[in-house]
Amino acid sequence: MNPELDFVLKTIKSRDVHFVRLWFTDVLGTCKSFAVSPSEIEDAFVDGMGFDGSCVAGFSPAEESDMLAFPDPETFQVLPWRPSQDAVARMFCDIRTPDGAAFEGDPRQVLRRMVNKAADAGYIFNVGPELEYYYFKDSTTPEVLDRGGYFDLTSLDYASDLRRDTVLSLEKMGIPIEYSHHENGPSQHEIDLRYTDALSMADAVMTYKLVVKEIARVHGVYASFMPKPLVDAPGSGMHVHQSLVDFDGNNLFYDESDPLGYNLSDLAKHYIAGILKYAPEFSLVTNQYVNSYKRLIGNGDVPACLSWARTNRSTLLRVPGYRPHRPDACRIELRSPDPAANPYLAFAVMLAAGMAGIEEGLEPPAPVEDTNLFSYSTHAAEEAGLALLPANLGEAVELFEGSQLMKDTLGEHIHSYLVETKRAEWMDYLRHVSSWELDRNLAVL
Repeated sequence: MNPELDFVLKTIKSRDVHFVRLWFTDVLGTCKSFAVSPSEIEDAFVDGMGFDGSCVAGFSPAEESDMLAFPDPETFQVLPWRPSQDAVARMFCDIRTPDGAAFEGDPRQVLRRMVNKAADAGYIFNVGPELEYYYFKDSTTPEVLDRGGYFDLTSLDYASDLRRDTVLSLEKMGIPIEYSHHENGPSQHEIDLRYTDALSMADAVMTYKLVVKEIARVHGVYASFMPKPLVDAPGSGMHVHQSLVDFDGNNLFYDESDPLGYNLSDLAKHYIAGILKYAPEFSLVTNQYVNSYKRLIGNGDVPACLSWARTNRSTLLRVPGYRPHRPDACRIELRSPDPAANPYLAFAVMLAAGMAGIEEGLEPPAPVEDTNLFSYSTHAAEEAGLALLPANLGEAVELFEGSQLMKDTLGEHIHSYLVETKRAEWMDYLRHVSSWELDRNLAVL
């Protein structure tokens, strides 16, 4: 018997597991699930579990709706917030069609395909995301729990126990944590996951978001990963640290002979150039909602100029310099994505852009170290020769639709679904008459 399958079956028996939830995501990154009894698991590994794909956003029409979910035994974990008696476990699934082919609308398969392409070139793609979120009193109004700021450890950090319980739950599920702290906004928080390969990390991000929400619910509050829930407070980001290593674990981004003094290899610079070239085209994936662009243009704390640096945090890409002479610490940090993104697709398009930069031999522009780009208007950026990310969802859709790299990376199924769905969202938004417009105009026009 497969040792991973053997471990799953033995754990089900020893931990009194009575329900196994099979997890997967729709195209937009919403976690979907159905439960099966332990007696069905062994057959599920071989034959999959059938479900109606027409009920899942972005999957398939009713006339082609039969789908199979194949659980991945490496992702088996008992859910620590559920009772230990009659316990509940989960596994992530790969989605296939009845003929056994990988389903082109499965985001996990998209990332797996891109990771395999990198492996064929000799690279392992490692990522470490920093996910920010807010705690509110409920899901109907954004009423904060505290007035704390960065790293507060006083009564201002009302939610330190929530973070503690969240971290403990994640670690019980085999997801190691590097940092947790109060963020800059009132009632805003961040928990950082330890660097690992992209597919494992995407699974971990989906788990993380669910655990944060479940622990909040247990404490009687609500956790939100909305990119910009408060007008006068910072938005929530998902900065993504990333690097390429070889199969022996050597960091291919590191070169101590770098003439710039950043300890970056030529490979890393090509990768950076690819990210900067294609960021406008993949913005629809990393920032997929109307609200995402209110974070990118609001409060002056999110980089929108296509730029990079080492010490300048106002650039889109940064080369963190905490341990500049340690090869294993060398990486780049993309600062535009937000936590509402589908992590499978987000990591896939970042890797595709970086790989394209390597394949095309692109060179990055000069780094921008001494200029605060947060203060730049669109005109000032253009005067300085700096291109910008899309200013809104409408612009993002148009750039994404015309991108051959995005079509090739995501496949026609997901690419066309995102274009159609996100264009409809943008048009719905444009037709909406907001309270801001009424307050400003109704009485005077």
